[in-house]
Amino acid sequence: MFQSDIELISGDIVVVKIGGSTLGSHEKALEDVVRLKSNGINPVVVHGGAKVVSDWMHLQGLQPKFVHGLRVTDKSSLDIVTAVLSGLVNKSIVASIFKMGGKSVGLSGVDGGMLLSEVSDPELGHVGGAVEVDPLLINMVIDSGFIPVIASVTLENVNSSLYSEGILNVNADTVAGEIAVALKAKRLVFTTDVDGVMDSSRRLIPRILQSQASGLIRSSVIAGGMLPKIEACIRSLSQVSTAHIINGTKPHALVDVLSGRILGTRVG
Repeated sequence: MFQSDIELISGDIVVVKIGGSTLGSHEKALEDVVRLKSNGINPVVVHGGAKVVSDWMHLQGLQPKFVHGLRVTDKSSLDIVTAVLSGLVNKSIVASIFKMGGKSVGLSGVDGGMLLSEVSDPELGHVGGAVEVDPLLINMVIDSGFIPVIASVTLENVNSSLYSEGILNVNADTVAGEIAVALKAKRLVFTTDVDGVMDSSRRLIPRILQSQASGLIRSSVIAGGMLPKIEACIRSLSQVSTAHIINGTKPHALVDVLSGRILGTRVG
């Protein structure tokens, strides 16, 4: 069904990170997620939702703060992050999949102890860095015929806990990469609202080799929101055949890239 240099077969796992910038009416990848499942491929959806979180913070009279592109998450912010990501955004994605004829189960990294992390920088507050993944619950959902939809909040490692709440906000790109490794996924795809990684002249870079990535980061060609995506792609290559960053606002871009069409930026 999906012909490419890395052919997918029934039972293969594909981790799809849905970009917060494309959530809602602009997101087209969920239709392809349902199609993948109907063709015997097992998609696992990971999401954040930074824009929605910021909107809800404004409604509560709170001003979002960022350090080096990462959200500072104090206790009040954590309450909103947890409620919005694990509740509003997660269940909206689950509902959309059901409307499209698919079956899905919404989870967060807290459920079943699926994701575990430690505070990365005390200046950022309740924010986790490196993530440990227990894939048991994800595999149970897959084996039951459902599409897992995972929100990027995690448990805090009790051995190094700084906060009584026990929950941390973690970058969803990082989470997607670690889940792909833990599941030994065949493919990892990030959807965003641009065509891929652009060079200094705003031209698409169709492929980035692992050996090239550090130079592009040093020269700030890869920066901002693309940085954690590229880092997650590189991290995943220990297990994942290929990783891509594509424009999730374009219809059927996910199926196209998995079928071998050259689009977006391939990493590795």
